[in-house]
Amino acid sequence: MIYLDNAATTRVCEEAKNAALQGFETFGNPSSLHHLGVVAEGVIDEARGVLAGSLGVKEKEVFFTSCATESSNTVIFGAARAYGKRRKKIITTTIEHPSVAEPIRVLEEQGFEVVRVSPGEDGKITPESITRHVDKNTLLVSVMYVNNETGYILPADKIFKAVKRISPETVCHCDCVQSFMKLPFKVKELGADCISLSGHKLHAPKGVGALYIRSGVRILPLLCGGGQESGQRSGTENVSLISALAAAVKRLEPTIMQRYETVAALKKRLTDRLAGREGIHINSGDDCSPYVISIAAERIKSETMLHFLESKGIYVSSGSACSKGKKSGVLSELKVADKYLDSTIRVSLCAENTEEDIDAFVQAFIEGQESLAKIR
Repeated sequence: MIYLDNAATTRVCEEAKNAALQGFETFGNPSSLHHLGVVAEGVIDEARGVLAGSLGVKEKEVFFTSCATESSNTVIFGAARAYGKRRKKIITTTIEHPSVAEPIRVLEEQGFEVVRVSPGEDGKITPESITRHVDKNTLLVSVMYVNNETGYILPADKIFKAVKRISPETVCHCDCVQSFMKLPFKVKELGADCISLSGHKLHAPKGVGALYIRSGVRILPLLCGGGQESGQRSGTENVSLISALAAAVKRLEPTIMQRYETVAALKKRLTDRLAGREGIHINSGDDCSPYVISIAAERIKSETMLHFLESKGIYVSSGSACSKGKKSGVLSELKVADKYLDSTIRVSLCAENTEEDIDAFVQAFIEGQESLAKIR
């Protein structure tokens, strides 16, 4: 099996598996006052310290959630509830993940003004394209760091800093799902007030995520109840998965640049072998994250190619895993030519992939292009 769908989810690393199993043994409720509860609370505190250190923030600014979707929903709805009586404008882009786009759409239906900024003719988002819409009525600016379909790296740091110069009170949110532990960054450099993170994109289990909220920013909770996570996210914490997330971060953080270079070399190997071949187009440029590569074989449906590759034991996707095969408008927004929109697959890598994986994919992809074109 050759797994090239790491933007959808990743294989759980051994460190995270072991931490999760140990967490099951730490079965006390973290809110209990007796010794077993104190031990469980200590595991969560240690994990919070790991994530805070990796982000360069205070421990009290990190909250654990079930996933990045919950994290993003918490920020978007929570900011609207906290500040929405005074400010009604939300600025975002047309290439956001549905976990951001959908809650913003819901707020739009409730009367908020939404400005969706499209990439320019070059397929890029600029700080100026965002800031021209910022004014004293701007509640929230939500911009992803790395696009999950092509790997396009947005200038999020420049965008947020420019927004803050115009409107310091505007809440800046960044979906960092495809960038955390893949691109080196600290929150201070990024300039975001709130950040959404996901565990299963970085070799931790599914069902755990994290949320950074800068001290002083008021985000009303999405879930209310027992007051866990300092009242920001009620519900008994999942000690096992939180511990596993921290273990994955501890494993990955020291090798961010090493892994980046490894994956960049794999991407170059793949694109070099497909470059110039008639009917094949690479949608992801050199300025994209090497972890995500968008490729099209002209006139061959994405799903058809996906299943052909699967028959060879090679697993890729036809776009965002959350779309489940539904056509996405993101590629069009990123100025991918119409003739490639229905023919694009997403290859997403991790540092565990090998040159042999890449060579096998290229061979199978070319074979699929040739054979499927004959029966089209």
